[in-house]
Amino acid sequence: MKIVSACLAGINCTYAAKSNENKTIVDLVKSGKAIPVCPEQLGGLATPRIPAEKNGNKIITKNGIDVTSQFVKGALEGLKIAKMINCKEAILKSNSPSCGSGQIYDGSFTGKLIPGDGIFAALLKKNGIVVQTEKDI
Repeated sequence: MKIVSACLAGINCTYAAKSNENKTIVDLVKSGKAIPVCPEQLGGLATPRIPAEKNGNKIITKNGIDVTSQFVKGALEGLKIAKMINCKEAILKSNSPSCGSGQIYDGSFTGKLIPGDGIFAALLKKNGIVVQTEKDI
């Protein structure tokens, strides 16, 4: 069983209350092979919400609010779900401050990417779960 970013499964949970629907991911969920998770919502953030990016070890919204604690809480809740279903692999949204794997936005809100992992992706990796993005499938 896999964990997938809920936005990739067609759920309108991005900061803009939209999805990043990916047919392959939707099919995995429909076939019962994946569970959709949105760590940002699990952390208590509203939808829609102000966009946020990772800046050093913190997650800061475009208007300067530190939402690191909500991102960490959501990642921990998502990890609980992953452990419940004995998840070995996750497919997460690329570049995201939660779900990005290998590269994320640099915190300047200009679309520039830097090497790194989002909070949720890093936690899953630390717990032995293989993380891919929709670009890898």
